[in-house]
Amino acid sequence: MQRKLATIMVADVVGSTPAMETDEESALTRVAACLKTVADMVARYDGRVFNTAGDAVLAEFSSPVNALRASMEARNAIAAVPGATVFDIRFGLHLADVAVFGDDLRGDGVNVAARLQSTADAGAIDVSRAVYEQVRRVTPCSFEEIGERNLKGISEPMQVYRVGQTTDRHRFQTAPTRNATLITAKPNSVAVIPFSTSSSADQDQLFLAEGLTDDLTLELGRLKSLFVSSRSASTALATGNPVEVGKALGVHYVVIGSVRKLGTAVRLNIALAETEYGHVVWSDRVQRLFDEILDVIDEITARVAATVAGRIEQAEIVAARLKRPENMSAYEYYLIGLDHHRLIGVADHHIAEAMQWFEKSMEADPSFARPVTMHVCAWSALPGFDRDTGELRVAHALELDPTDPESHRVMGALKMMGGDYATSSHHHERALDLAPNEAYLIGRCAAFYTFAGDPLRALDLLDRAETLDPFLPVWITEERVAALYALARHEDMCAVADALPFQTRRTLIYQMAARIAGGDVDRARKLVLQALALDPSLSAEYITMQELFRDKSIIDELVERACAAGLPRTAVEIQQVS
Repeated sequence: MQRKLATIMVADVVGSTPAMETDEESALTRVAACLKTVADMVARYDGRVFNTAGDAVLAEFSSPVNALRASMEARNAIAAVPGATVFDIRFGLHLADVAVFGDDLRGDGVNVAARLQSTADAGAIDVSRAVYEQVRRVTPCSFEEIGERNLKGISEPMQVYRVGQTTDRHRFQTAPTRNATLITAKPNSVAVIPFSTSSSADQDQLFLAEGLTDDLTLELGRLKSLFVSSRSASTALATGNPVEVGKALGVHYVVIGSVRKLGTAVRLNIALAETEYGHVVWSDRVQRLFDEILDVIDEITARVAATVAGRIEQAEIVAARLKRPENMSAYEYYLIGLDHHRLIGVADHHIAEAMQWFEKSMEADPSFARPVTMHVCAWSALPGFDRDTGELRVAHALELDPTDPESHRVMGALKMMGGDYATSSHHHERALDLAPNEAYLIGRCAAFYTFAGDPLRALDLLDRAETLDPFLPVWITEERVAALYALARHEDMCAVADALPFQTRRTLIYQMAARIAGGDVDRARKLVLQALALDPSLSAEYITMQELFRDKSIIDELVERACAAGLPRTAVEIQQVS
């Protein structure tokens, strides 16, 4: 019997039977339109419908992420089907080994997905723990932990998670922005592949490997003589083959490393390979005490830089080097906090956990600047965030390390929130000077220039960021949407928004405003329905909170156009409608 691992999606139209008793023809038309919408999204995300049952569609995906995205997009699209709402559909998703019978799939895995769907609330997407573990880091949504559920015909209770509203700023959302096969390698270019560990590595080694990869990427990126592909670009690739990495990222060299922690010692194997044939240009093995490992990274940075870029003055390396923590336990605390910080938006508990780990890092080493800034970043996700206090804390981080580009960027963002665009400009420019090759930071800085009244500069920065990194997070690539809107290039803006792998509340708001500006009221209203499907509590108040244009007339115009499309003006209006 042939078997395979697959993500099973079961989608069912809710309440079709009683609807047919009232108006059979209308109900049949609506059900058919809903099922076609689901089937279209399955195909769009590389899935396959393998069976139908009554008013249900059963589909398989090789990728759990694609299965989830197809479910979310299908639910949103159904909001625009005449006579339908998001509550007319529900989904169940499960990852399992299933049996293949011709074009059909059978087995316990299919049954679990069907039971998850049948017990889900109308409009809900319920997933098993197996799916949740695979998608939680790389999807644009939060999850609600429902708990264990006893499913009919399934002997063991299943841990169930429900897909919540989308999050606009998830570090792991990615959107390919360049065709990898067309990228031309740049001179003096290098990518750092995520350091590997043994298959039995404990969590400390995993954090250490990730931290060392980040540090080496950032240190190399601070050398203006090098073109360095960003960390997220290298992570997004499913290969460590130097030739394939070179073709995908357009780099001449690849740094490959592995980390092994043996008691108090750390063994680091590292190699520099060229990407034309994959030959190793230089390699080394270093074993040091754990407390000395940061010095090893400085040595490796210098040696790789010398190999790739030729003669680089040691003084430039020293000037570009980030200040290092004196206490390795502080560094470990920071890495764990960073891991939780990157999951903020997936589940609320990551905010508190990130802040706690950053606090431990600060206590262990008060001279370590990075956790101070990141603590403010995590805190800003909470309703009680105090901007003035946040500014004081980031100012302290800059006193500890004036060369930290991320601290300058965060300070710039805080100043912009307070309306001080002149000071904000200074910090954003300083961040760009300190990290000229860090694609993520460049993309984040682009938002400032759009808001400050220079959208052309923002587009230039986004071009630069996307050249460095073809796998930027969506909430960076969508900054192009805001910049094009500010330039009144509405058709270009809609084309960019449509090309994103999924829509956020923000991109939908800009699209509905652009459609109103172009006189397409019908399309604008459908976009409102899609936006409310993502977040039923969405109102124009979101615009005034999130969009920080220096020219307030742009915000006023955006609000008026969105409301003209049908977006509620306030949360009170939503309550009155409901």
